[in-house]
Amino acid sequence: MARIATLITDLFEDIEYTSPKEALEEAGHEVVTIDKEGNKAVRGKQGEARVEIDFGIEDVNPGEFDALFIPGGFSPDLLRDDDRVVAFAKKFMSDMKPVFAICHGPQLLITARSLEGRDITGYKSIRVDLENAGANYHDEEVFVCQKQLVSSRTPKDLPAFNREIVNLLKEKGL
Repeated sequence: MARIATLITDLFEDIEYTSPKEALEEAGHEVVTIDKEGNKAVRGKQGEARVEIDFGIEDVNPGEFDALFIPGGFSPDLLRDDDRVVAFAKKFMSDMKPVFAICHGPQLLITARSLEGRDITGYKSIRVDLENAGANYHDEEVFVCQKQLVSSRTPKDLPAFNREIVNLLKEKGL
């Protein structure tokens, strides 16, 4: 089963973390939370979810994980000002490891400059940002690019997103 790095900090979109986490764990995968610093808890922007952070970014490296998950909300924007977090995300993209980004999650991939020529979806307010980053935007509930990058737009797309992230890991033999 896969070990999945989850880049998350305060003000994440609650259901965009809890729903995929549940789907991944039900499929037997391990979801590991990573923030700029460890030994703390973060809260979702709806105030429904509280998440214990497993590791600070300085305590992990991409080679320890099979896939990357980036929930939406304000979390991706708050994380992308840290070069260590950006480099961590970029490594998954350059190594073509599975990456799952929903809603505003792709903001971290924009800052990592890893979307040139890639196909993606995301929240409508970041469409122009994605296009300016060289990505091909698709207004669809879920989009899988090169059997590696899975993206969705909003919480209403979670059933499709969850299905595709679990399917991709199964396809990869993880």
